[in-house]
Amino acid sequence: MEEGCNIGAKGRAIRLFGGIASVIGGFLLLALILTGYIESSLWWPPTVGSIALGSLGIYEGRTGWCYVRGMGIWTPL
Repeated sequence: MEEGCNIGAKGRAIRLFGGIASVIGGFLLLALILTGYIESSLWWPPTVGSIALGSLGIYEGRTGWCYVRGMGIWTPL
């Protein structure tokens, strides 16, 4: 592993691609909400959460630093 990284290449790839998929899904939900296909306000928290946590996943994948592992919690990847 590189200096300052706490996850390996496989974990970085999964976090990066998972984050990208989550952000894309969040923006698709946002488009459905803004165009009126989804009218319930219950969809806002998952939409914002998907975009925010997906962005975090992209950041973790790019930098190689997992915040959960940084807190001492073991993650399988």
